[in-house]
Amino acid sequence: MDTRRSDPVVPIVSVIIPAHQAAGDIGDALDSVFSQNFSHFEVILVNDGSPDTPDLEAAIAPYQSRIRYIVQSNRGAGAARNTGLRAARGKYVAFLDADDVWSRDCLHRQVWFLDAHVDCAMVYADALIDGESPLAGRTFMETAPSAGEANLLGLIEQRCNIPLSTVVARRSVLTAEGFFDESLRRGQDFDLWLRIAASGHHIGYQRDIVTTRRVRRSGLSGDAVSELERAIHVLAHFDTNNDLPADARAAIRARTLVLMNQLEIERAKQRLIEGNFAAACHHMSVSQPRTLRGRATLIALHVAPQLLRRIYLTLRRPLSAPPRRAALG
Repeated sequence: MDTRRSDPVVPIVSVIIPAHQAAGDIGDALDSVFSQNFSHFEVILVNDGSPDTPDLEAAIAPYQSRIRYIVQSNRGAGAARNTGLRAARGKYVAFLDADDVWSRDCLHRQVWFLDAHVDCAMVYADALIDGESPLAGRTFMETAPSAGEANLLGLIEQRCNIPLSTVVARRSVLTAEGFFDESLRRGQDFDLWLRIAASGHHIGYQRDIVTTRRVRRSGLSGDAVSELERAIHVLAHFDTNNDLPADARAAIRARTLVLMNQLEIERAKQRLIEGNFAAACHHMSVSQPRTLRGRATLIALHVAPQLLRRIYLTLRRPLSAPPRRAALG
């Protein structure tokens, strides 16, 4: 079902918001869109078979006359964004997750950049992390930096990392690159950015904070293990399904080894928190290369695991009371 507004004016930007179990957050997301100091946009909200549809539709009722509302069966966030892309009319496309919010000048800053840099296919920026994360209060680029050019090798090696809800892209490029890969349930955005870079398109970024990225325990993203597993899976999928130069394939192999090592360490941390010291020892023992800190941790796991757990829990920032920064306005 597609509820369309009658609007003869072609917008500059099409804002695409996928929604699944988003009734509690969608009002804040839409408020942040309609508070923009840039007005030439349309909003396409795609209900991806959400089980809370009655509550979602009650939450969006005050905005109904200003949005295009499309309902589809549950096919995942990538499919929902593709549905929005196919309905989009704007020169540019902006992506916003239903539990994130934009700063008031987000669209103005990102559209200005693309207008000024006609060689760029897309632009991203920084985001403030909020919610149920030990990183709450920090910015995305503090924890996942962007350094140097956001080209194919920069993305593979994750020297440049792209928060989705900051992205504004040229619609023509997104459609030419085949939209989001709906076979991927997680990491479809990372895969699309890789394909865009592999085709030789330029990707730009700004260090302005334009989004508040809310992390939920119940979401598909958030914890370190999920983030690492997603990156490993997407790199393998991208390597298998694309004709890549030798340096890109070598970079994927090298980066995958690094990520797998980090994954073992993060799994060891999880098992330590749970008090499963044997499993924590296993994950630490297979991580490579063995650093001085890693060797010391492994010894402590064998000699005094309860003490190590108490120290780690004391030093670990509690999820219940993270430091906060001022909200974006």
